[in-house]
Amino acid sequence: MKMITNGRIPTVLAAGVTLLVGAAGTVTPAYAYAGAGATPGTAGLGDRLYPKLGNGGYDVLNYDLSLKYAAKDPKQTVAGSVSIWANATQNLSRFDLDFGGGQVGAVSVNGAAATFTRSGEELVITPARALPKGKAFRVIVSGFTATPVTPSADAPDGFVTTPDGSVLAGQPASSHKLFPSNDHPRDKATYTIRLTAPVGWTGVANGRHVTDRTQNGYTTSVYRESKPMASELVQVAVGDFVVKNRKAVNNVPIRDVVPRRLASKLLPKADVERKQLAWMTKQVGAYPFENYGSLVIDANLGFALETQTLSLYDTGLFGAPKYVLDPVMTHELAHQWFGDSVAPKSWSDVWQSEGHATWYELLYAADTKAFKKYTGFSNRDAYFKNVYQRGNQTRAKYGPVARPKGSASVWDVFNPNVYDGGALVLYALKQKVGAAKFQKIERAWVKTYRGKSASTQDFIALASKTSGRNLKTFLNSWLYGKKVPAMPGHKDWKASAAR
Repeated sequence: MKMITNGRIPTVLAAGVTLLVGAAGTVTPAYAYAGAGATPGTAGLGDRLYPKLGNGGYDVLNYDLSLKYAAKDPKQTVAGSVSIWANATQNLSRFDLDFGGGQVGAVSVNGAAATFTRSGEELVITPARALPKGKAFRVIVSGFTATPVTPSADAPDGFVTTPDGSVLAGQPASSHKLFPSNDHPRDKATYTIRLTAPVGWTGVANGRHVTDRTQNGYTTSVYRESKPMASELVQVAVGDFVVKNRKAVNNVPIRDVVPRRLASKLLPKADVERKQLAWMTKQVGAYPFENYGSLVIDANLGFALETQTLSLYDTGLFGAPKYVLDPVMTHELAHQWFGDSVAPKSWSDVWQSEGHATWYELLYAADTKAFKKYTGFSNRDAYFKNVYQRGNQTRAKYGPVARPKGSASVWDVFNPNVYDGGALVLYALKQKVGAAKFQKIERAWVKTYRGKSASTQDFIALASKTSGRNLKTFLNSWLYGKKVPAMPGHKDWKASAAR
């Protein structure tokens, strides 16, 4: 976030499911069940900033999400169903899904009807038979509904409506307002997404476009995200949009999605992403996903968002000068490596995403000779000196870089200290180990944890191993200290007193 094959869908069959062949060649899964001693999974993963997000007792492997848009109405309530494959991580008598949408029609587990209740934004499910640890199970939630809301300054995220259709801005804690899920970046999964809308409307989602099928006045578009994805990065955009497919970059297909009525104005500005993709690949290595592109909506969200393979922007940003827009687009592109492919293990680790994205945003501005116009500073050293001087003040207000103060507001979690402060940590690390080892650390990070969720301590351990130096004390001070430590190579830099 920046504040401002063959037409067939792969079948996911999880470990622990045995296939039984019955009469006439029908194939059904034979599920295992737990005996005595099963207990409920926790309602929440205990995240320090969002304790109720996610759920304990299972690990999701794959979502198969279907949504229907009955009319050409951007504010309409949508209906959906979701089939979830998961592995039980304990003997499970009961478990929760996060869901803050409307009604729920029915729930089944392993083909048998399950009882369910609602408790706030928790969907509490009790299967007919307890589920055994280490075995896969399938839950289907059908007949659920969700209604998009108009974004506001206090609540800019969620399932939102625009003049042309609705989109999902789920980071950090709002994807479950659209569909039932284990809504925490610690539990990544693959996705198949089916979007059904009236003919003339376009449905777009993460990953590769698999197929379209039109029947009885509706078109169903199917997308497959085969790389693990955190629920907060899901994108479903349905409305009067147009898709522009561009020439691939390093074999990565590029597609952009914009309101049809604004296509001639917006599409030319998005084309720079092709050069940016080539630039980012040179910095940190191969792009980690199937494709990339931009989704621009007619709104004023106040942020851009790195929804996986299809970054989300608003027309407010796309109306900014090129020297502003292009670095921000690089910020969101960098997130595909830092934040998407390598997701934060907890929301306190969000500096890993935002600090890195800010680092490459600023580096791109410098490389394209736009740095002074973009930041007001002559170079990156001058910029980071200013960030350092204000470091004690920002830590006092927002908390240490890797331990933001808890708050219900998205703006307090995504605060200036995880952006500039996170990038300042990387600047200090580069000063400490040198440019060559710093680049090795960056490349090793996105390679080692590709497709996974990783913690701040994981980063510290990897940086130490890759550099051949014990950086634990150094990085812990920079990431968790209440005051900024001395900057390597800049003994003359002084930080102002905290106020």
